Amino acid sequence: MATDSRSAEPPSAPAAEAIGSAGFVHLVARADGDALAASGLLARALADRGTPFQVSVGPTVADRTERVRDRQAAADDVTVAIGAIDADATRLDADDRPATLAALEAVRGLEASPDHVLALAGLVAAGVEPGAGESEWVLETARSQGLVDRRPGVAVPTTDPVDGLAHSTRLRAPWSGDLSATRTALEELGVDLAAPEEFDADARRTIGSAVALDIVGDDEAVPAAAETVQRVLRPYATPDAPFATVGGYADVLEATARAEPGTGAALAMGHDAREPALDAWREHGRRAHAALEAGSTGRYDGLFVVGVDDGPVEAVARIAAAYRSPESTVLAVDDGEAAIATRGGEPLGATVEAVARELEEVGIEGVAYDGGRRRGYLRYDPAVDESTLIQIVRDRR
Repeated sequence: MATDSRSAEPPSAPAAEAIGSAGFVHLVARADGDALAASGLLARALADRGTPFQVSVGPTVADRTERVRDRQAAADDVTVAIGAIDADATRLDADDRPATLAALEAVRGLEASPDHVLALAGLVAAGVEPGAGESEWVLETARSQGLVDRRPGVAVPTTDPVDGLAHSTRLRAPWSGDLSATRTALEELGVDLAAPEEFDADARRTIGSAVALDIVGDDEAVPAAAETVQRVLRPYATPDAPFATVGGYADVLEATARAEPGTGAALAMGHDAREPALDAWREHGRRAHAALEAGSTGRYDGLFVVGVDDGPVEAVARIAAAYRSPESTVLAVDDGEAAIATRGGEPLGATVEAVARELEEVGIEGVAYDGGRRRGYLRYDPAVDESTLIQIVRDRR
């Protein structure tokens, strides 16, 4: 199991100090949008300084640990971990705080200029509303530089609303995951879908209102959906960024972190990876909504379980927690892997580690895990009995 040392100063401070004197930096990141954005912020700062670096993305603590231990490091090499790791590395972030905020502090400590839009996208991926709490200065800086502009509509990555809405994993409506059904729903609004670049505020407002009504009016929606959908309305447009809105950028980061981490890392580093990233996002969203639509469900005391057949379990759990679950915690289960998601903001690292330990104690082989803010991931021998997993997770919630 992973170890996580603590100190009186924020983890970003020793990270900046270590990076500042490194001859080579290995950034090894958790596989989510927040960590991906953090790795991109640091990588860009290192590029500006002329410091060689490598970015690795690992979906579990064991994967990240193996990547670090397998490297032949020189004396002045530094490994910076974004997420829990069981190896000799400098931990950038803390479990109860977005990695993006820690990366911003480290970048400023290196006297580099961060990409504020990427930072905002990373914060949204971590579940933080732009401008909330410690992120206020990030939003205000982006606004003052003309990088973001709030407008009516829905937070999707593409200018085409049909494409954006059909594949988004930040919302769940009756037409989600289906391009044809999404187009039919929008055609009824009398908006010229062939010219989205000419949408005015009224057209965007019309689409946003219709999406909200479809989401909360869905027979399968839970009361929490009405609150959740507000987070994707009135987005921050990003005219000079790779994607149309901050929230859409966050959705692409989340999708690529899990589906195509190499593409996601290239995107976060500022390379021209927009089109392959969008392709990965579309497929990820399509599979997530199809899996949720076809999945079996069960309600237990404090836990909602979704049985998944060949789908991205983390995205399914996240969507279900936001729009479909009558309980605040969701467990999505597929053959050999599972994910936990919550509607609260509590870190799940300790919970999923405890679940992994108990699985090992009952004789389950091949157990690996990871945890972050509001999310947890498990990988294990596919032969595990689903009821055993459900009972262990229930006991830990």
